[in-house]
Amino acid sequence: MNNKQDLVILGIDPGTNVLGYSVLHACGRKLDIEAMGVIDLRKCKDVYLKLGRIHEKVVQLIDSFHPDELAIESPFFGKNMQSVIKLGRAQGVAIAAAIERDLVVHEYPPTKVKLAITGNGAASKEQVAGMLAKIFKIEQQNMVPFLDATDALALAYCHHTQRSTIVSAREYATWSAFVKSNSSRVVQHSKRKSDE
Repeated sequence: MNNKQDLVILGIDPGTNVLGYSVLHACGRKLDIEAMGVIDLRKCKDVYLKLGRIHEKVVQLIDSFHPDELAIESPFFGKNMQSVIKLGRAQGVAIAAAIERDLVVHEYPPTKVKLAITGNGAASKEQVAGMLAKIFKIEQQNMVPFLDATDALALAYCHHTQRSTIVSAREYATWSAFVKSNSSRVVQHSKRKSDE
C-alpha cells in the first residue's frame, strides 16, 4: 500500500458455483474499477476440485492486481444448511488464499453491504447492482451479467466507505484529542440526581 489514501481492494462474493470478484482502486476520493467478473465453477462437479480452483483463481487475481486488502462476505445463517456449509467452505478457501499472499482480510454481512450501497439493509441484488451502476456511471450494456460480480463490487465499495471512517478515527491519538478537535460534535449531559 502506498499510503493511507491509496488502496487496492479485492472484493469477493463467495460461492461454489459462481464466485464474484472485483478489484477497486481507491486513491483519495477517486475510485476506479480495475476488474469485475465471476469465476464460473458450474461445470466442475467435484466439490474438492471446486475449492482447489477457487484457491487457484483467487491467488491469480491477487498476483495480477496486487490488492492490499480483501473484503469478503461474512458467513450468514440460511434456511438450507447444505448451502451454508458450501458457502462457508468457499469463504474459507478465498480467505486462505488472501492470507497466503499477506492481504488484510475484512468481512461484512450482506445487510451491512446493502445498507452502505442503497441505504436499505433488505435491498435486492438488483437494487444493489442498479445503485452501483449509478455510483460508478456504468452503462447498462456494460454491466456484468452475473449479480455475483456486482455483489463483489458492493463489498469492495462498502469496505472503502468503512475504511474512510476508520482512518479518520485513527488520526486522533487520544479521546481528548478527538474531543478538542470536534467540540461541536460532543454533547455533554448533565448529571442525573441518581448519579450524585
